[in-house]
Amino acid sequence: MSDNEQFPSQVGGEDVKSEDPNAPINIKVVSSAGEEVFFKIKRSTKLSKLQGAYANKVGKDVSSIRFLYDGNRLNDDDTPALLDMDDGDAIDVMVEQVGGRSCQYCS
Repeated sequence: MSDNEQFPSQVGGEDVKSEDPNAPINIKVVSSAGEEVFFKIKRSTKLSKLQGAYANKVGKDVSSIRFLYDGNRLNDDDTPALLDMDDGDAIDVMVEQVGGRSCQYCS
């Protein structure tokens, strides 16, 4: 090990979260099929940017998919810092279901 390697700050054996809003964190976006796409973003970056990048990467329209963190839908202005996200956290992505029709055979 060299002297130049950096280790997470620890207090009492626990990691201390960086309060720097520009500190990058790794976020994974997980589809309902279990596919994972990884992003490294700053804690101050709006998650709408991540959503657009994900949609572009998987070839979908961003308006046709929904993103959830801890079961709550993400807003365009949300940031990792605002949501108190940690390095390695996951965002779930779902295909938007629109409309629907009552079943003529269901009663």
